[in-house]
Amino acid sequence: MESVNFEEMRRSMVDSQLRTSGVTDLWVLSAMGSIPREDFVPLTHRSTAYMDRSIALDGGFVLSPSVSTALLLQAADVRADDHVLLVGKEDGYVAAILRTRVSALLSVTPDNVAAAQSSAPYSLIVIDGAAEELPAALVNLAADGARLVTGIIEGAVTRLAKGYVHKGNIALKSFEDSEIAPLPAFARKPEFVF
Repeated sequence: MESVNFEEMRRSMVDSQLRTSGVTDLWVLSAMGSIPREDFVPLTHRSTAYMDRSIALDGGFVLSPSVSTALLLQAADVRADDHVLLVGKEDGYVAAILRTRVSALLSVTPDNVAAAQSSAPYSLIVIDGAAEELPAALVNLAADGARLVTGIIEGAVTRLAKGYVHKGNIALKSFEDSEIAPLPAFARKPEFVF
């Protein structure tokens, strides 16, 4: 059985996928180039951990393609003194990346956003997945002027978006069409029609 050189695969991901897709933020490149992505996927997917595609994880979570993750984190403009809320897999790959940059990080699952209340307000909210509708509770967790990055679902397309929270409102602007897994907890509620 041939052994897999994960270090070489990580280098290739950084050089062939991230850099060629416009990722220039040195901390993002460094973190993603050093954190073993293969440790965050099921054993059956370890050999394909560095392909630029989504990977299904346990518990209904999905690991987004590496380019989507890198572009989202680059757009977040993560600062060392940020107080960050990550909505996603609590002990996942994105949490590991963020921990290389910030010390104040709380990670919660999408269906447990209310648990973040005790550590609010946050200067940055990172949503690791695509939302049709953001829960109103997120506004209450954000400091005024906080940055927010997420995937959004527009029709059949997923896009990466960045925005700000100002006076109780979230304003988002999409910046890149990109594959990012939908978050069922952030699906639009069906409307009642007569």
